[in-house]
Amino acid sequence: MQLLSSFHRGRRRGLAIAVGVAVLAVAVALVLVSRGVPDPRAGATVRRPTGSPAPSSAGSTVVATLHHDVPRYPRPGAGSDGVAPGRWYGRPSMLPVIARKPGWVRVRLAQRPNGSTTWLRARDVSLGSTPYRLVVDLGDTHLRLYERGRLALSVPAGVGAPDDPTPAGHFFVAFDQAPPPGEPGYGPFIVVTSAHSEVISDWAGSGDAVVGIHGPLGEDGRIGTGGARISHGCIRLHDRSLRRLRQVPPGTPIDVVR
Repeated sequence: MQLLSSFHRGRRRGLAIAVGVAVLAVAVALVLVSRGVPDPRAGATVRRPTGSPAPSSAGSTVVATLHHDVPRYPRPGAGSDGVAPGRWYGRPSMLPVIARKPGWVRVRLAQRPNGSTTWLRARDVSLGSTPYRLVVDLGDTHLRLYERGRLALSVPAGVGAPDDPTPAGHFFVAFDQAPPPGEPGYGPFIVVTSAHSEVISDWAGSGDAVVGIHGPLGEDGRIGTGGARISHGCIRLHDRSLRRLRQVPPGTPIDVVR
């Protein structure tokens, strides 16, 4: 898998992830900026995007891992309406569970449209958990990391500008990957998420435009300590803050709120 950086050189700049002959455009990136900044709003209620399901509970989130393609269902006991892919761009599908019934789990999906969910048979997946949750607040341009419901990190973020906004909604960490060779601006690694740009539908013929979390691409000064609306949907972090996300595993929920 390879990340290309040309998206950031024009108005429709982003990350392109190539898997074999397939290319995934990363149009949005979440960015953490400073480490250990106290959050004056700690304990406040997280604002939810209108029409979205409630975010995960304050504690850990159950994560379903698919080891191969499995049938998907619109509801427990119904006939299958398709297949949930066991891998997404070459990486295992590790999906947050948002509801459970005996023998069944409801999960979020990484594929378009944003907010897609489905039911899977519990016997078709392996269950684990993550203690983390990320919240990106577009209003105050900050990203917050919670561990077992407690605030662990609050940092300013470079989020999408008005013309290319970062999409609000409930998403999750899909996987991490190395930055493009010779592109230090992306930071030590890139977090690819399940979010898709709602402005850019197809970048450079890739067929998609997916949100990622990466370094500041030379914009440390503009991100500063208060965050900024500077990207084409990306969320950019100072490298030192991005490193704080190294321990956050795939399947971790991400709530992007206004």
